[in-house]
Amino acid sequence: MLNIKPYEDMMKLDLPDAERAWVSARAGALVDSFAALDNMDTDGIEPLVTVLDIQNVLREDISVKMLPREELLASAPEQYDGYFQVPKTLL
Repeated sequence: MLNIKPYEDMMKLDLPDAERAWVSARAGALVDSFAALDNMDTDGIEPLVTVLDIQNVLREDISVKMLPREELLASAPEQYDGYFQVPKTLL
């Protein structure tokens, strides 16, 4: 069984003993299943970045002419120091 007490402390949990044993057994089985991967020979195998055959789905980064700041702020109900002024949203 895996000692999960350090993880409990990290997550600020205090599991009952029965639940701790259940989680420990499941986590131990998971660790054991990944331990089997340590015995596999992966020399010469390229890491897989994606399973999809997509190269670049992003648009070209082309600069476009923007409106001048003064023209944008002309329609603002309130402005301050060259920026839109909006109500405070944080408490």
